[in-house]
This record gives sequence, C-alpha cells and structure tokens, in this order.
Amino acid sequence: MKKNIHPKYTLGTVTCACGNSFQVYNTIGDQKIEICSACHPFFTGKQKLVDTAGRIEKFHRKYSKNSK
Repeated sequence: MKKNIHPKYTLGTVTCACGNSFQVYNTIGDQKIEICSACHPFFTGKQKLVDTAGRIEKFHRKYSKNSK
C-alpha cells in the first residue's frame, strides 16, 4: 500500500435518535443517525401506521384547480 493516500480508519460511536449507541470502525468518526436496527419496524416487528389518506386529501385541497 502507498503511504499517506488512505483515509484514517478509526473507532467511532454511532448514536441513534432512539438512544441506542454502538461503536464501529469508519473513516468519519462519531455519527448521529435517525433510525437503527433497535427501532426500525422491520427488525422490531412493530408496524407504524401513517395517515396517508389525510396527506393525500391535504395535497388535493392545496393544489386543486377548483380552489379559490
């Protein structure tokens, strides 16, 4: 390997918004993420319901050609 051309590979802490944290080797250092395997619905088995019908209706009201 050539010297002084590769990024420094160090131990960093990854912290999730749910409070879970773990250490990994990376080139960035400490990271903050929004979702991890401890809180992701696929891994936890818990389904979160999203009000998509309300969002669609709001979009149609906002961008409808019939609005005043």
